Order: sequence, then structure tokens, then C-alpha cells
Amino acid sequence: MPMKKKRILVVDDEQDLCEILLFNLCAAGFEAEAAYSADQAQERLLQGDNFDLLMLDVMMPGMSGFELAELLKRDARTAHIPIIFLTAKDTEDDALQGFGLGADDYVTKPFFVREVVARVKAVLNRSQSRHVQSAPMLQHEGLTLDEAGKRVSVDGEDVALTKTEFELLSLLMKRRGQVLSRQELLDGAWPQDVVVTDRTVDVNITRLRKKLGRYALNIVARQGFGYMFE
Repeated sequence: MPMKKKRILVVDDEQDLCEILLFNLCAAGFEAEAAYSADQAQERLLQGDNFDLLMLDVMMPGMSGFELAELLKRDARTAHIPIIFLTAKDTEDDALQGFGLGADDYVTKPFFVREVVARVKAVLNRSQSRHVQSAPMLQHEGLTLDEAGKRVSVDGEDVALTKTEFELLSLLMKRRGQVLSRQELLDGAWPQDVVVTDRTVDVNITRLRKKLGRYALNIVARQGFGYMFE
């Protein structure tokens, strides 16, 4: 099975520059798309359009790249996405501000496209390495969820969960003590292009509980609000 292409969103109001970057990124084996303003990019991202890396121009009409990055890093749905800033300003203060906002790299215009593609590859490689190293092992007494290995065990015995059941348990255990609404669980455990209802969450929670033995009681319903792991 061919490896899924990494998706990159280029956000810049200079359409000619976007076209050059898109052409070269696609030629390098990526799937690349453009947004011509920070507002357009924010709308796409917060509606669930998933990307593996963002390239943000700093100076754009309306919301700047810095402002967009700050908003995205505060949102749990987008905080993990690596960011490369593109800018015509090359002062040290600007670079420090970009890195302070969580940028992974900072490229000054004009630039060599081949260098930009090389930096994109380097940032994605570092991001993937961090993800593998930081994949958590979640545990509550004898219940263990291994994010990296995609395994769940109850008192030392492996439990066969569906992907959706695994994602639901992961969400609940990561935010133990917090009530998650059905919509939050839908957003986190189901693909964005799949239409499901609140009732689907209830059915999958019921199935998950049946597989967790004595830990089924740790998944608690809060009437009118959602579910929590306690």
C-alpha cells in the first residue's frame, strides 16, 4: 500500500508565489494547497481540514501570520501542526517572535525553492520523530492504553478494541476528570467526512464498557453533558 502523502497548506496573499511553491512541493511528493489569507486558512483548519504542515506568510492583509499562529497554537485541534513562517523581514526580533509562537522554522524572502522544500522535509521528519517519542502510555490501575502500539490491556490481558473504541478511550483517559460532550467525542474519534449522530457515541461507549471489565465503571455518563473517565 503506498504511503499517504503529507498535506501542506501554504498561506500567502501572493498568488504567484503560492503557485510556485505548490508546483515544487507537489513535484517533491507532497499534497499542497493554498489559502490566500489567514482568515481563509483559519476557517478551513477549524472546520476540520487536516494538514501535516503550515507555511504562513507573516505580513498579510487583515490577520497576520503571527496572529494566526497564536490562535492555532491555543486550539487543541491545531496546536500540534508544525509551522514554517515565510517573511520578507529578516530582523532578529521578528525571527525570535516567530519561534516564540512555536514556529518550527523561519524562511526569509526571497528564497531558493529547493531550500524551502528541504526545510519542509526536515521539519516533517522532526515532527514525526517527536510524535513517536512522545506517544503516551496511559494507565489507571490495571487498565493500560499504549498510544504508540495501539494496544489496550486490562489486568495484563490484551483487549481487542475497534479503532473508534480505542480513540474514545484515549480521549477520555487523556482528559480524566473532565466531562467531554458527545460533539467533542465525535470530533475526536470519527473522521470529519463521516456523518454520525450523538446516538452513535452512546452505542460505541456501551460496546467499549463491555470490553473493559471492572473498569467499565470508570466511564461515567453525565446526563445532558456527556461522558468522563474518573
